[in-house]
Amino acid sequence: MTGALDGILVADFSRILAGPYATMLLADLGATVIKVEKPGSGDDTRSWIPPVTPDNHSTYFDSVNRNKKSLTLDFTEVRDRNRAVNLARQADILVENHKVGALQRYGLDYSSLSAVNPQLIYCSISGFGSKAGSQLPGYDLLVQAMGGLMSITGTDEPTKVGVALVDVVTGLHAAIGILAALHARESSGEGQHIEINLLSALLSSMVNQSGAFALGGVTPQRMGNVHPSIAPYEVFATQDQSIVIAVGNNSQFAQLCHVLKLNNLEKDPMYSTNQARVINRSQLKELLENRLKTDTSSVWTSSLNEAGVPCGPINSIDQAFKLASRLDLDPIINGQVANPLIMSATPVENYVPAPLLGESSQEIIELLHLDR
Repeated sequence: MTGALDGILVADFSRILAGPYATMLLADLGATVIKVEKPGSGDDTRSWIPPVTPDNHSTYFDSVNRNKKSLTLDFTEVRDRNRAVNLARQADILVENHKVGALQRYGLDYSSLSAVNPQLIYCSISGFGSKAGSQLPGYDLLVQAMGGLMSITGTDEPTKVGVALVDVVTGLHAAIGILAALHARESSGEGQHIEINLLSALLSSMVNQSGAFALGGVTPQRMGNVHPSIAPYEVFATQDQSIVIAVGNNSQFAQLCHVLKLNNLEKDPMYSTNQARVINRSQLKELLENRLKTDTSSVWTSSLNEAGVPCGPINSIDQAFKLASRLDLDPIINGQVANPLIMSATPVENYVPAPLLGESSQEIIELLHLDR
C-alpha cells in the first residue's frame, strides 16, 4: 500500500519543532520530505541533549524528523541558493519557520518562489505573525507566557505545560492548512501562501478558556487541577495515591455517589446540578475525599470504571505507554512513537529513523537535478 500523500514532494526549510512536526506528519502520510539544513550544525535540536538515543543522537531531534531525507544547503552561497530554488520549483509544498523576512534576502520567499512554481503551497510559521516582524523570537516558552497559557496553568505560580504544546498545536494547524490547500489546488491549479503563528494558534487552542474572554468578557484564572465549568472534575486523594475523577453529567455523578455509598447526595440541592456542584466544589471535594481515603486507588478506579464513572490513575509516561500497549494501540513502532492515525486504505506504515545531517545530499542533488 502507498501512503495518502504518495507522490507529494515537500521542501522542509523549517527547524526546531512546529515546522518539523508538521512536515513529519506529512512524511508519515507518505509524502517525500526533504529536510534542508545548514551545513556543519544542522537543525538546532540536533544539539539539544540530553536525553540521547542509544547511538547518541538527540531524542528531541529524532522525535520530529523521522521519514525524512536530509539535504545540507548554505543559503549564503550562490550555488546552494540555486539548488534551493530548483528544489522549490519541483516541490508541491514548502514549509519554513525562519525569522520573518529572512528568506526574502535569498530569493526564497513566497513571492519569489511562486513566480517559478505557481502550484507551490508555501507555509510560513512564525511566533507572532508577519506584522510583528522579527523582533520577537517564536520560542514556545515565550509564547506560553505572553499568550496567557501560563496564567491558567499550575497552582501557586505561573507554570508552563510540560511539553512544547504551542509548537505542537501550531504544527497541527499548519498540516491542516497544507492539506486544505492541496485540496483547493485540485480545482484551481494554483498554490497559495499559508501563514500560521504560535500566538494565534495558542489563543485558538485554549478553546473554552479563551472563549470565556472572547464570548463572555471573563478573564480565566489559575485553578490548578480544577475545571472552571465542571465538578467533580479533578484530582482526588485515596488511601494510597491520588486518582482523577472526571464527571461530565448528572447520571455519572449519581453513579459516583452510589459506588461511594454517599446516599442521596445527588439529590442534595447543593450538588444536584452541575452548576450547583461547581459553586460548592470545595465542600463536595471534602465529602468525596473523606470516602475515597477509606480504600486504595486501584479499588476505586476498578469499581468506578465498572459503574461507568470516568476515573483513572495519574500515570508516569512509561506507565502510559504500558497502558497503550495493554489496549493494543501499538504505541511504539520500529522504535518510534506511533502516529495516532489509523487509516484503513492508506495506513501509516513507514517509520524510518531521523536522518543524519546531510546524509542524502548527493542523492537528492542528482535525483532532482538541483545543479541544472
